[in-house]
Amino acid sequence: MGWQSGPVTSTEPAASRRLRPPEHYRLVASVRPLTFSPYDPCARIVAGTLWWATRTPAGPATLALRPAGGELVAEGYGPGGGWVVDRADAIAGLRDDLAGFAELAAGHPVMAELANRHRGLRMPATGLVFNRVLRAVLEQKVTGTEAYRGYAAMVRHFGQPAPGPMRLLLLPEPAAVAAAGYWVFHPFGVEQRRADTLRRAATVADRLERCADSTEATRRLTAITGIGPWTAAEVVRVAYGDPDAVSVGDYHVPNTVAWALAGEPRADDARMLELLEPFRGHRGRVCRLLEAAGIQAPKFGPRAPIRSFAHF
Repeated sequence: MGWQSGPVTSTEPAASRRLRPPEHYRLVASVRPLTFSPYDPCARIVAGTLWWATRTPAGPATLALRPAGGELVAEGYGPGGGWVVDRADAIAGLRDDLAGFAELAAGHPVMAELANRHRGLRMPATGLVFNRVLRAVLEQKVTGTEAYRGYAAMVRHFGQPAPGPMRLLLLPEPAAVAAAGYWVFHPFGVEQRRADTLRRAATVADRLERCADSTEATRRLTAITGIGPWTAAEVVRVAYGDPDAVSVGDYHVPNTVAWALAGEPRADDARMLELLEPFRGHRGRVCRLLEAAGIQAPKFGPRAPIRSFAHF
């Protein structure tokens, strides 16, 4: 994949199309994973419209997705505008395949209720791996606040303005990350271990983008020193819309799954996977629905970090 810089000044869409979402589809809930926070410099949801800036094989782009009269209007800005519009249905989660999930969910009362309540939620698939690697690596073994601060600082240091009318920034190019010394990341609150992981991933970004599916991507990602099952799952769940990707090694997810599915306030990864096994093929979707529903295990003892992982 040849990542192109190109001009980023256009405020008129380079391409557009209309999409027909399924009944009950919820845009904001579906694309929420594409934003890091309400203040994400690369993606915003404003008045029900997603604005998402990214680098594509065709060059920088910003995608706007907005509901209009029962349809979704997709508009792409910049040199990569056509690329993001062509993939707009996948990015919106409209290619998400729910085949078989309703039957699996029906076997558990909690999941049956959540599957119905959140039937409009779909899993997006961006088709871009390295973009998600940047975020996932920064989230390793730190709180969510620390991860976001490092991400925002890195974007502002390396990034450039994204095309389109919304004031967004592009994530850094892989070449810029690979060429930076690890000390460049220190002012962002990113220590050498994560900085080196980012730099190693950046050197093989082209190969990562050429992966045919989430299985190949997981294999290539976990071959990179510093990237383990948790990081790989966080990447492929969004890059490929993998509904079965489970973030093994998360501090909170095993407890959430155990509490929701078995009424157990604490669990390890093995117990989580045991409880998720009846939903194989959609295990990541189960976790996503639990998150969307705001389900959390009860907190005992001293408050735990917001995001802290047993391993990465």
